[in-house]
Amino acid sequence: MPLPKAPTRLGATVELDTSPALVAVAPVVESPVPEPRASHPAKHPLAAILTKPRAPEEPKTKQSRPTPLPTAAATPRADSTTPKASTPRSKPKRLPTAQRKLFVLDTNVLLHDPSSLFRFAEHDVFLPMIVLEELDHQKKGMSEVARNARQVSRYLDELIGTADLSKGVPLDTLGHTDALGSLYFQTAQPMATLLPQELPMSKADNVILGIVHGLREQQPKREIVLVSKDINMRLKARALNLPAEDYLNDHVLDDSDLLYDGVMPLPENFWNKHGKDIESWQQNGLTWYRVRGPLCGQFIVNEFVYYEGEMPLSAQVRETTGKNAVLSTLRDFSHSKNSVWGITARNREQNFALNLLMNPEIDFVSLLGQAGTGKTLLTLASGLAQTFETKRYTEIIITRATVPVGDDIGFLPGTEEEKMLPWMGALEDNLEVLHQGAVGGLGATSNGQDWDKTPAMDMIRSRIKVKSLNFMRGRTFLNKYLIIDEAQNLTPKQIKTLTTRAGPGTKIVCLGNIAQIDTPYLTEGSSGLTYVVDRFKGWPHAGHVTLQRGERSRLADYANDVL
Repeated sequence: MPLPKAPTRLGATVELDTSPALVAVAPVVESPVPEPRASHPAKHPLAAILTKPRAPEEPKTKQSRPTPLPTAAATPRADSTTPKASTPRSKPKRLPTAQRKLFVLDTNVLLHDPSSLFRFAEHDVFLPMIVLEELDHQKKGMSEVARNARQVSRYLDELIGTADLSKGVPLDTLGHTDALGSLYFQTAQPMATLLPQELPMSKADNVILGIVHGLREQQPKREIVLVSKDINMRLKARALNLPAEDYLNDHVLDDSDLLYDGVMPLPENFWNKHGKDIESWQQNGLTWYRVRGPLCGQFIVNEFVYYEGEMPLSAQVRETTGKNAVLSTLRDFSHSKNSVWGITARNREQNFALNLLMNPEIDFVSLLGQAGTGKTLLTLASGLAQTFETKRYTEIIITRATVPVGDDIGFLPGTEEEKMLPWMGALEDNLEVLHQGAVGGLGATSNGQDWDKTPAMDMIRSRIKVKSLNFMRGRTFLNKYLIIDEAQNLTPKQIKTLTTRAGPGTKIVCLGNIAQIDTPYLTEGSSGLTYVVDRFKGWPHAGHVTLQRGERSRLADYANDVL
């Protein structure tokens, strides 16, 4: 079809064919309206390099070249047989048996992660008979290990069905499309299990090692690998020239040094590369800046940045878009006028932490740090201030994992809260410090009464509840301040269970030190605390700070350094 004739005078319209295949509409792109700025310059050391505030401009239509008319060949007709939806991606093919690895799972792997059966991609999984026997012994009780044992048994029952076990059971039967291998069981077929006499076959670990040796004898051309969370078992396997690996699927990070710490120091040339076209305005008593530059692409929402130089800056990242970022200054909690329940920040990281804890827009806070950095004290002070002073929360709920450092002390009588009190020594210690800071005393009140017997302490204790992890399922916390202490001893599944208890108006604070993990088979990379720090990174309503400097005492600081 030929193009229409050009107009002969201004304002004339071009007659076009109105069929859908021949009409092209140029898209209209609106430029964003800039945010309102303050009418006066911000009183900040950066004022010297700030540009003048500009008045909001009217949205303009982006000019574009005339859009050419589409041809019939480029535009499908209404009766075209071209499908509208894209064809589904083809399912990955299974590898031949000779190319698959065969992973022999130890019992502790299944008890640690019941879904580990489906975490080996295109490779096969083998379960010795002794593993099924140990699962049967562990299934009784209400502990996390017992629940995982029962879940593994349910998975196996659903997988097997009426399948022929000698030929293997496809692992994608239950909908796990990523598991393209098969599950094999130890059958009645005899297997050569030659091991040194020093390893008695009456022990389950040695039986599994013997089975791995027998599988290598039966299938010499296939790679057989033992997977276990038991370090000693892996050492014995390697001593016997048997391949052995740790279960790493649940590891968030391979190196704990790569864990996000929530703080970024700005380089010395930051203002040289980002000091042009800075915009500023006042909002909620803070100064906000919009900066542009290459480093802005590395910022994470709610990350803290600081610059020490001629124009010092401590700010929080509020928004990132490409090479643009919005920063806001912080409230100075190191000054006595901004003290929280009588507590002031003693270093930079503590000030960052208090800005997160006192911010009502932050629903989840995680604090890491070694002993004596002030994690529990800052968290409890913020909770008391927002419960009694601002009435933002109705209650403070404290829980923790009950994993002993030494020998278990056995049965504890009393109610749920009385059973948890021996684990809450840190709570009592910090309440004493906070009470002394609030009344200005040094161990007793003005009338000589003990600090823990005053009416004020009775009122505080009435708003603090100590709860056990065992009774958290099914609960919903409304307008509560939930503190999870010693969170490094929790598994990712337990952390998920606690975090999903939060209802409207609830704030959750996770505290811990990943260098002090007491739970068996948990490491710095697989801890639940590491898991939530990595998963909540960048969410606008979550923040994280790693406290670096100890403030407990000079003795505690020196002990952390030399012991």
